[in-house]
Amino acid sequence: MDKAQLELYTDYLLSTFGYATATGLSAMVNGQVSHDQVTRFLSGKEYTSKDLWQEVKPTVRQVEREDAVVIFDDTVQEKPYTDENEVMCWHYDHSKGRAVQGFNLLNCLYQVGDISIPVAFELIRKPLEYCDLKTHKRKRASLVTKNELMRTMLDVCVKNKLKFRFVLFDIWFSSKENMSYIKETLKKDFVCALKSNRLVALSEEDYQNNRFTSIEELPWQEESKFTGWLKDVPFPVLIVRQVFTNKDGSTGILYLACSDTTVTREFILTTYQKRWPIEVFHKSLKQNTALGKAPVRRVVTQNNHVFAALFAFFKLECLKIKRKLKHFALRSHLYLKAIRVAYEELQVLKAA
Repeated sequence: MDKAQLELYTDYLLSTFGYATATGLSAMVNGQVSHDQVTRFLSGKEYTSKDLWQEVKPTVRQVEREDAVVIFDDTVQEKPYTDENEVMCWHYDHSKGRAVQGFNLLNCLYQVGDISIPVAFELIRKPLEYCDLKTHKRKRASLVTKNELMRTMLDVCVKNKLKFRFVLFDIWFSSKENMSYIKETLKKDFVCALKSNRLVALSEEDYQNNRFTSIEELPWQEESKFTGWLKDVPFPVLIVRQVFTNKDGSTGILYLACSDTTVTREFILTTYQKRWPIEVFHKSLKQNTALGKAPVRRVVTQNNHVFAALFAFFKLECLKIKRKLKHFALRSHLYLKAIRVAYEELQVLKAA
């Protein structure tokens, strides 16, 4: 890895407030680095989750604790005007409820206290092309599912001896395979969200005899919690419900499952709230590290730009720890400084 080029490029991503281009970086350093050098850096070795871990590992080792959590979630960066390939293609965006063209990034975030560190990532690739028989449209498909990628990433985290107690994930990753793998293979615990129609048996006898009911039909009361066996999950979990009010005044219901049946309802709710930082992480990644603002066209350059954006987020997080300022406050500080310099230069030009 060309560490000097990585440091320069990621500093540029944190400093720019427009598009991140090779010529823009070269101009920033007065031509001391040519745009060809930047292009060669992005087009060289394809950086992976392993490279990210090597960069963040020293900091992780300083802050890790046994009560930490790892959070899995994916995000879609829309890029409607970029040529399609196996990475830059159509993905379903849950936030918009439809498919959009761009890239889909699966992340593993290590959360300890108020510190968030990305420790693994995978770009979703769809190399298989086929024709949909119903719509007769050309589509793409992955060789592996996101759930399979999640289990692989989690296995690497355990092999890296990362200290954590719970794995947190939302409805889209709450498959029976993920639950069984975490609890039985990795000997870890999880807290995850469930769909309201998920089937559960309230006794092992009912589980063995396939007598299930949907979790929304359980006799819920305000402080209820149930020990049950989810369909095709061979161990009991604690199931709780949280009723909340949305911003528009509507009522929402969240169902949660925890593989540690010794904890309280309040502990489960509090633990799942620790999943929120990954939403903040995705927002900061998109708005503060120029994730979607680089005109990269090839798969390798797109991958390496994403890697650099993740490393830039890590550098911003280290600054947050050092300066006691959040990411957007740090970027605002840089933005105000840039405006002042531009204003002073304008006065010089006017006076000349």
